[in-house]
Amino acid sequence: MTIFEEITQEIMADPMNELYTNRAVPPLFKASKEAHIAIVGQAPGRKAEETNMFWNDASGDRLRDWMGISRELFYSTDKIAHLPMDFYYPGKAKSGDVPPRKGFAEKWHSRILKEMPDLETIILIGSYAQKYYLGQRREKNLTETVRNYQQYAPEYLPLVHPSPLNYGWLKRNPWFETDVVPELRKLVEKEL
Repeated sequence: MTIFEEITQEIMADPMNELYTNRAVPPLFKASKEAHIAIVGQAPGRKAEETNMFWNDASGDRLRDWMGISRELFYSTDKIAHLPMDFYYPGKAKSGDVPPRKGFAEKWHSRILKEMPDLETIILIGSYAQKYYLGQRREKNLTETVRNYQQYAPEYLPLVHPSPLNYGWLKRNPWFETDVVPELRKLVEKEL
């Protein structure tokens, strides 16, 4: 049994996750000793939980497009780790999904990250990941944090969430696709 399989068993045995384990819902993350990039997003969506595949929706399609890689490579490579802020679908909210549960990332992320010695960059998708990893280093809001992405490199790369709910944000901030996306693609190409 690998260290990541052991951690998976511990996550499933944790009382915090009992409702999911009782429904036979596994924690949805991917980690590897060979990982060079980790993608930290919010939490799996409903479709991701149903199919047991992270980023298996329109948001994932856009993320892969931004990264400049195929769906096949995204799921097959061990050089990309996927560590959402919560490894379980938290449910539907009025707009989007319920936020990831407090305490989940705090309990599991550092333990998993220390088992990935070749990790170069953590891609922080959305405000929850940015707040957790950047803390006081963040700018006053997500837009400014993403706009100033260079100041967090090479350890972190903050991005807006690729959700269809953010189409308006992308239209109002065309610099994201002209400045940040090419940097993301360069990073991915270098690390893969």
